[in-house]
Amino acid sequence: MIWTLRILFLVVLGTMLAVTSWASWQCPLFSIPREVFTHPWFIATLVDAYWAFVTFYVWAAWKEQGGAARALWLLAVLALGNIAMAVYFLRELFALKPGDDLAPVFMRRNPGHLVLPGALVAGATGVYLLA
Repeated sequence: MIWTLRILFLVVLGTMLAVTSWASWQCPLFSIPREVFTHPWFIATLVDAYWAFVTFYVWAAWKEQGGAARALWLLAVLALGNIAMAVYFLRELFALKPGDDLAPVFMRRNPGHLVLPGALVAGATGVYLLA
C-alpha cells in the first residue's frame, strides 16, 4: 500500500506540474477571460477546491507543531493546491522505514520543519511574480 500511495502522489505531482506548465505556456496566469472567471461553474469549482485545501490544511496543521511551519504550509497549500499537498504526502511516505505501516503518516506529529514549506512558498511567490 505504501508504494501504491507513493506512486499515486508522484503521479498527482507530475500531472499537476505538467498541466500547470502547459496552461502557463498557453495563457498567462492572470489573463483568464472575464467570461470564464465569472462563470458560476468556475466559481463553484474554485470554492470547492479551496475548501478541500482548507480541509487538508487542518490535518497538516495538527501534524505540524511549529507555528511558523503551520503558517508556511497554509501559504503553500493555498498558493499551490494539489502540488503542495502531494509534496506533503510524499515527504511523509518517504520518511517511513521498511516494515512501517501507514499509521505514522496519519498520526505522527512533526516538530515543524521550515525548509520544505518555505521552499514551496518561495517557489510559488516566484511563479506568481513572473506571471
